[in-house]
This record gives sequence, structure tokens and C-alpha cells, in this order.
Amino acid sequence: MPVLNRIAALAPEMTAWRRHLHTHPELSFDCFETAAFVAARLREFGVDELHEGIAKTGIVAIIKGRAEGPTIGLRADMDALPIEEITGADYASQNPGKMHACGHDGHTTMLLGAAKYLCETRNFAGSVALLFQPAEEDGGGGEAMVQEGVMERFAISQVFGIHNAPNIPFGHFHTTPGPLMAAVDTAWVHITGKGGHGATPHDCVDPIPAITGMVGALQTIVSRNIFALDELVISVTQIHSGTASNIIPEEGWFCATIRSFTPEVRNLAEKRFHEIVNGHASAYGVSARITYERGYPPTVNDAAKSAFAAEVAAEVSGEAAVNADSGREMGAEDFSYMLEARPGAYLFLGQGPGAGLHHPAYDFNDDVAPVGATFFARLVERAQPLS
Repeated sequence: MPVLNRIAALAPEMTAWRRHLHTHPELSFDCFETAAFVAARLREFGVDELHEGIAKTGIVAIIKGRAEGPTIGLRADMDALPIEEITGADYASQNPGKMHACGHDGHTTMLLGAAKYLCETRNFAGSVALLFQPAEEDGGGGEAMVQEGVMERFAISQVFGIHNAPNIPFGHFHTTPGPLMAAVDTAWVHITGKGGHGATPHDCVDPIPAITGMVGALQTIVSRNIFALDELVISVTQIHSGTASNIIPEEGWFCATIRSFTPEVRNLAEKRFHEIVNGHASAYGVSARITYERGYPPTVNDAAKSAFAAEVAAEVSGEAAVNADSGREMGAEDFSYMLEARPGAYLFLGQGPGAGLHHPAYDFNDDVAPVGATFFARLVERAQPLS
């Protein structure tokens, strides 16, 4: 089964929605205009219930089918990124320093397309809970919605989501049973020494050699402390220190992202991180202050739900376009909190060649929106069929 005819007919309307959202990006939990636009469309469609202000700007809309049954959850994220857009598109961001560089405008559009179709047809039992979530990029809006009780309040029994994927062939679906995306932790290390003149290092305690020593040694956690077949990434992404060529600075700091899949590896990485930083601080005669924050947990697909979602994807795009065991990746996603609360699956939907996610030249491919909307719609109809 290809794209549903009714959803194919909605393509121009979906493109207009998506480009409106792209023009007006908002960050984190402050998705006020985005949420208002989504709520207005959902009222037009005739959803049975509309609940606003969840996790500040999140929305849950309920569509009821033609018979009694359970509730399936479908999630789309709404927030943008603090990036200056360089696409030059007619519909480019009008909000300086903000951009939909991860395709959440497309995710929202796909779920709106599915919502309109499901409101018109209602060819399913039970109910659908449409979860429009803020703050995936920053703040953990998925966690906030779960903590506010959406799963219990709306009796959601299973939950699914999609993320667009540049440079995966157009219309192809990738997913995998079990862990799909990594847990992400962040560490900030502030080093204090003794500043002074660059010509008299013997009168100073230079923080820069300490920082560079720590940065290099932290990679031994991956190469020497973790079993070679266990995945771990430690990337130092910022180093800041100094003000002039002839001044040894008093202090400096660096930041790292730490990504893993299992509690054992996650715990060991944190333990060794502290040991290495504190050991080097002692060796170099500096003081170190570590702020180590646990972030999103791993995104773990339920094996049976992942297999079912792959079957539905094959209906839409054909079996050859679905990789049901594509392997895991080190990116992170706060849909993980919803998958901790309920069984479900997360999939990647290829949108063809183009700039990568979080790049200032990225743009969502509007042609793929009907594919994603059809997947969502058929997922509901297959998961909760009318007897």
C-alpha cells in the first residue's frame, strides 16, 4: 500500500503548514505560537478532546474511533534550534538566531496530516492520543510530559514516533529492536591554577597543560576501560581559557558529551571521568570542579512493537525500503522517556540527500511528509482494527 490517496491529496496543505512552522521557529518549552497553530488546526479537524498547556506548551489531542478499545500514542516534537539559518528559502526563519534545523516542523506536519485523515475516517477502534511535545532539543519535554502523567491520564497503552533522516534514501524506514539511540550525559570541568606573565611560568600554575592532559587521558576510558564491543563515546566539545598571548590564565574550563547504552558502561564512564580529572588536577597542582549531569536515557524500542512498526512501514514504502535491524546510533532523543513509560518504537524516515541535521543549511523535504503521515495513520488502523 503506497501513500493513502486522501493524505496524498493533503500534500499541498501539509507543505503550507510545514513552511509556516519553519518561518516561525521557537525554542525549548517556549513554543507558544507553534502550539497555537497546532491547536487551531486540530480544532478545524474536529478532534474529540484538546488538552493544552501540558509541559508548558505541549498538546495532547484525542481522536476516538468507531468502537471501544485501547489508546495508542503518536508523538511529534515541535521545538527548533538556536542556529542562524542559511538556506535562503522563501520561507526561511523570521526569528533571528532560531531555526528548524532538525525537522521538527516536518514531524509536527506529519502528525497533523495523520490527524486530519484519522478525524475524517475513524477507521479504527479505541482512541488515538496525539502528543505534540516541546523541548526535545533542550529541556527534556518528553520527560516533562511523562511526569505530568499523560500516559496514565489518557490511558495510553503504546507509543510511536518518527524522526526524519537526511541522506537515507527517500521514503526508506530504519529502526531496530532494543536500544536504538544512546543515553547522553554532559560534564563541565572548571580548572583553577595561578595566573601570571607568560615569560615566568615558574611563578604560575598553568591550567592549560592540565586541561590538555585531562582531555587526552579521558579517551583512555573508551580505549582501555570499556570492553571493545560495548559502545561508548566521549567527545570534548569546548575548551576555553586565556585572554592574551603573554598571559598565563588563572583558570579555564572544558565541556564533554558522554554517550552510552547500558547502566554498567554509563556508571563506569562517570566514575573514571572523575578519577582521571581529579588525578590530573593533583598531578598538575590545580584545583578541579566537575559538574556531571545525567541526561536522556537510551531510546529502547520494544522488540515486538518495533517489528510491528516495520511491517506497517513496509506496507507504505515496500519491504525493500525497510531496514528493521539497522543497528544503534550514538545520538540521543527524549522520546526515550515515553518508551520507558510505555512499550513502543521509534523509526527514522529517509528524506533523501541534503544537509545534515543541526546544520544551518538543513531543510525538511516536504515530499516525505505524506509518507510519514500515512505511516502514522496505518499504524493506528493496523494496531487497533475494527472487528
